[in-house]
Amino acid sequence: MGTYLSQSNANLTIDRRGYADLIVSRLLAAQAQITAEFRRPGCIPSCVVDDLLPPPCAQEIFDAFPHPSTMMEKKSLREHKLVAAQLNQFNPIVEEIVFAFQDHRIVKLVEDITGINGMSPDDHLYAGGISLMACGHFLNPHLDNSHDKDRNLYRVLNLLYYVSPGWNHESGGNLELWDEGPGGQPREIVSTFNRLVLMVTSQTSWHSVTPVTSSALPRCCVSNYYFAPAPLEAHQYFHVTTFRGRPEQSVRDLVLRGDAALRMGIRKLFPHGIKKQKHIYVKDEDPRQD
Repeated sequence: MGTYLSQSNANLTIDRRGYADLIVSRLLAAQAQITAEFRRPGCIPSCVVDDLLPPPCAQEIFDAFPHPSTMMEKKSLREHKLVAAQLNQFNPIVEEIVFAFQDHRIVKLVEDITGINGMSPDDHLYAGGISLMACGHFLNPHLDNSHDKDRNLYRVLNLLYYVSPGWNHESGGNLELWDEGPGGQPREIVSTFNRLVLMVTSQTSWHSVTPVTSSALPRCCVSNYYFAPAPLEAHQYFHVTTFRGRPEQSVRDLVLRGDAALRMGIRKLFPHGIKKQKHIYVKDEDPRQD
């Protein structure tokens, strides 16, 4: 992994257009397979694309991840992870790969794969950007916030790209999709190096991340969310990010249910929140301009 880098010493070998060209090529090659996978009945719509980029490109992205001390920590009963959205503070490679997934060709191709029309990416990176999870970090079962930062569009799709070399099941930090809800048994997707996961976000797309057990490397993820004017369900709705306990965490489940109800009540009184949202990309803050 890299440390904090400035414009002068960052080694940008490929830009977002170049990354997008490679991603489009890989998605086209896998389109038939992943379309069928995504549209399987009886489970949260999702699919996996392995070997998304040439391995040296994926390795370079991992190496460009910022030092954990420069990222924002989120730690509670709900989750423990590090995140960042103000990407112009870091190696330009990180910003380029994040915004590559917002290329109009990729959005259109993903619409064809998923059957979800009218999607648009989020250049504010509300809850997107990058995340890093070290040993012991986790995400409890949850539903993502239903809307964009202005509550104008519905969040309908997650794009999660994993770049930690040598990652395997025993490393922990694996994505879980709770097809039967948080009381059932999850379907596990290993956060394998150079793997892209597409998954629907809806009122029933419960997902989580198992505790990271690797002490050698952190779990590094590039995240994007696509939004649409209408929800995937037949009715309109709104909810905050809603966490639950795992089946064996009965006490935590009660606490998290109460926590979700409280935060939902606050959002009804204050639709745009009571404090400034920190996890967004403020475009006019560019330290590389000096």
